[in-house]
Amino acid sequence: MIRKLSLLLAGALMGASAMSVVYGAGGTTANAAGSETYRQLAIFGDIFERVRAQYVTPPEEKKLVESAINGMLTSLDPHSSYLNPEAAQDMRVQTRGEFGGLGIEVTMESELVKVIAPIEGTPAERAGVLAGDLISEIDGTEVRGMSLSDAVDKMRGAVDTAIELTILREGATEPIKLSIVRDIIKVRAVRHRVEENVGYLKINSFTEKTFDDLQAAIEDIKSQVPAEDLRGYVLDLRLNPGGLLDQAVSVTDTFLDRGEIVSTRGRDPKDITRFDSRPGDEIDGKPLVILINGGSASASEIVAGALQDHRRATVLGTQSFGKGSVQTIIPLAENGALRLTTALYYTPAGTSIQGKGITPDIKVEQPLPEELQGRDVSRGESDLKGHIKGTEEDETGSGSVAYVPPDPKDDIQLGYALDLLRGVKTDPAFPPDPDQAVLNQ
Repeated sequence: MIRKLSLLLAGALMGASAMSVVYGAGGTTANAAGSETYRQLAIFGDIFERVRAQYVTPPEEKKLVESAINGMLTSLDPHSSYLNPEAAQDMRVQTRGEFGGLGIEVTMESELVKVIAPIEGTPAERAGVLAGDLISEIDGTEVRGMSLSDAVDKMRGAVDTAIELTILREGATEPIKLSIVRDIIKVRAVRHRVEENVGYLKINSFTEKTFDDLQAAIEDIKSQVPAEDLRGYVLDLRLNPGGLLDQAVSVTDTFLDRGEIVSTRGRDPKDITRFDSRPGDEIDGKPLVILINGGSASASEIVAGALQDHRRATVLGTQSFGKGSVQTIIPLAENGALRLTTALYYTPAGTSIQGKGITPDIKVEQPLPEELQGRDVSRGESDLKGHIKGTEEDETGSGSVAYVPPDPKDDIQLGYALDLLRGVKTDPAFPPDPDQAVLNQ
């Protein structure tokens, strides 16, 4: 039995046979479609043999096959791909919350590697890599012509070895060269602190450690602030690229006492999986404000969408990334793994956020510092070439500015959330009224 690990991956990172489809034109049948498919496969085999035998220099046969497979998968959507054994192992390491590299989340755009976001506290962030940067060269080698997985492999390497990235940044008059020393990237899934009488919870990504880290963070906050003095919590999901679906469900369940969290719907209309919460609100019904922006994707959108639909939390910030698809990692024994988009997920109200994103209850924009003015730090699923068009997607698309100031004193969105919880500011959306929740129960 093939064990499947369901993942929700941001931006870049990451089915059934066409023979079963009846096209219904001119008497075309499923069998005819199957015959045509096998004819095309025979053409592929013929071309492969000719390239292998006649190309001007002997090609790497393994690389040829991998490129062909990835070409097929990337033609479906930006998140389906083939993982060779090395990449599959790297993926398994990353989901454990620890991996080697530079510390950047990336996707492919215009044949260049686009930075979705640098991971907090990593070599990339310290070197000054920014969301929206386009990597054009890696150690002097042009990125154009590489697959995303090839580029990522080239950026990885032994700890304490240096790598030079050539970056194209909007607003910069010439390419920027950055030398970065590789390191072990230990991602702290959850960071927390007490802001006077408010608990602050920052989830960086959804790895195997996230739920446990969140539980520990909540307990630590409770130990520092007496229950009668604690005004509530801020759950910061900004710049969170997503991660494991089961962790998103567990995190949401932390704040809910009952009801649906999310459902996934596959190709077959009957293929619906629903995830429900269990009794027990770990923050004892305290008010909750969730922060999102254009860097909030996938699993973070599941959490924000569910708590918003249940009117358990007030969502504040700007439009989220809008990645509402589920990738299933299918192991291929010693041959790596297949990352395939197999479903879309829906919030408890039955809404797909694919290509649309989560719309905040209170829109608060974060001003960009002068050095970033005029640069493209806005992104969304709807901007990705070949993305699956969502049922709720419209001309406005998804995504927004993906920027959080490093100094909390400059954080307008966080300051607004703290003022709401302390009663300094008021807004009709806070606190939310649970009786106004419109759900598909």
